[in-house]
Amino acid sequence: MTLLRRVLLVTALVVILAYGGAIVWLIARETTLVFRAGEPLGDRRPASPFRQVEIHSAERPRQPAWVIPAASEAAARPWVLFLHGQGSNLASRLNILHYDQLSRLGLNVLAPEYRGFGGVEGVPSEAGLAEDARAAYDYLRGDLHVDPRRIVIYGWSLGSAVAVTLSSQADEGAVILEGAPASVLAIGQQRYPYFPIRLLIRNPFDSIARIDRIGSPVLFIHSPEDTTIPIGEGRRLFAAAREPKQFVEVAGGHVYASERDPRFFLAVRRFLQAQRLLP
Repeated sequence: MTLLRRVLLVTALVVILAYGGAIVWLIARETTLVFRAGEPLGDRRPASPFRQVEIHSAERPRQPAWVIPAASEAAARPWVLFLHGQGSNLASRLNILHYDQLSRLGLNVLAPEYRGFGGVEGVPSEAGLAEDARAAYDYLRGDLHVDPRRIVIYGWSLGSAVAVTLSSQADEGAVILEGAPASVLAIGQQRYPYFPIRLLIRNPFDSIARIDRIGSPVLFIHSPEDTTIPIGEGRRLFAAAREPKQFVEVAGGHVYASERDPRFFLAVRRFLQAQRLLP
């Protein structure tokens, strides 16, 4: 064997081993990459009055949730079930900003935590987060006796994929999706184009396959400056959804739109007024 052939053979073996190692790394790190969970709750709490409840189930970890009443006439107001995204938890600053702003709009808020997030036991997964969201919905229906027509399911980022799954299986008055991916699998394939992501990923969050099962009005909020979930993903999901639906562009990127764009919660208010959920 010539020296050149030996060099080529060694190079090919190194490339194959490196590629295989990268695939093993992606498989092992999927939970961390997709969910980025684990941060403790910390000390932040809503400015609005709230109480913490425990949503119990023998099959699931203890699930804390915050109940934040509307600023006025709470008993007569609709409920928002707020499902947060990756890399955050119940007490993250911008999640709390959402609760407070929604409360000021005249909405009650139920904000549940997921398994593996905010100190809750368990390992997050697509199926596990779907169970946690359903348990929170069942708490609204069973424990608080809320009519489904007065429930708004709100998902932000990865939470919007959880919201699509829940909304496709439950009854609700409206759905709000902020920075929503059409498919986490598709985003993974875009970020790692040289790997067979479809064969590797266990948590695809393929919302585009479920969105047309939602029978209530849907508001999509997305920023053209979003580099985490490109607006094209949101547009693709919007195109697959049934009417009635609305798409609103806001400024501020994936994280800060709700804080920086004064049109953000105005759009939420107008959408819910059109559904007769707010006066």
